[in-house]
Amino acid sequence: MVSETSKHYPVLLNEVISILTPQHGGTFIDCTFGQGGYTKEILNFKNTKVIGLDRDIESKKEADKILKKFESRFLFKNLKFSQLENLKLKKENIRGIVFDLGFSYKQIKDPKKGLSFNSFGDLNMRMGINDYSAKDVINKLSAKELEIIFKFFGDEKDSKKIAVNIVRERQKKEIDTQSLVRIIEKTKKKKNFRTHSATKIFQALRIFVNKEISELIYGLTSASKVLKKDGVLAVVTFHSLEDKIVKYFFSSLSENKSISRYQPLTVQPEKLFKLIEKKPKVPTSIELSKNLSSRSAKLRYVIKKKDFFDFETDVLKKFNNLIEIENIGNKI
Repeated sequence: MVSETSKHYPVLLNEVISILTPQHGGTFIDCTFGQGGYTKEILNFKNTKVIGLDRDIESKKEADKILKKFESRFLFKNLKFSQLENLKLKKENIRGIVFDLGFSYKQIKDPKKGLSFNSFGDLNMRMGINDYSAKDVINKLSAKELEIIFKFFGDEKDSKKIAVNIVRERQKKEIDTQSLVRIIEKTKKKKNFRTHSATKIFQALRIFVNKEISELIYGLTSASKVLKKDGVLAVVTFHSLEDKIVKYFFSSLSENKSISRYQPLTVQPEKLFKLIEKKPKVPTSIELSKNLSSRSAKLRYVIKKKDFFDFETDVLKKFNNLIEIENIGNKI
């Protein structure tokens, strides 16, 4: 997610707050603290506490500002949200957990991160606590491996051609951000005037470098364990791959599977969540007028029915092919 202006807009803020209901008090976890948009709004309600997580160390600067105002009610940890269980929160009254899987204008414009195809210099895309950078991926992996990453994480139709041209060009010199953009633009003959030619490749690299697929799956699983009965788990996604995972995770843990009439009747195990709305909430026309880049945002949420800790989910098996693609990075 990229804001069109330098001002930070917490996406679907009103909808998130209405779902979390912080007016009733309790502890909330902001798993993607960023600029603290959701956290600030929650802390405006009395009897609330917020635990903010972010893998980006730069977020601590904003967190320190909030800490001065809400010292007794705010805690920040520089962690990936897949590490949520490390905090040992079983005794905390966790009433709501929110994930905003987008990126702020500040992050996109940070030249050190190299998230934008308008950036200059080395490819990076590391959001913090990473094993390798986009520079390593582009300059070390084979054409076939790059093709797979571009195809499945970016849905790029010209994945093979772009990958081959990258490998050819890097034999002459190391690929940096702008040389990668030039390779993509030169390779893609059909131009889309609504979307930059490099958008899908940069998305794919960012997902791969930050292991966003496994991070999301493990993050959702950990959040589901620490959340208390009647607590809310809410997730804002920005592209179809994220939304597909969240949708499957929520539905698989909240809907009873159909049983064949030819099979004997059995008692189905109680489901972990209650799914209130099958369709996601999306930005209103008013929000879009203020922040056009929120147009791809989708908000899904569930309510925890029981206070049990362990549960079974086949989400890792369902998306195992994507996890295996992430594991290509282990050879770097």
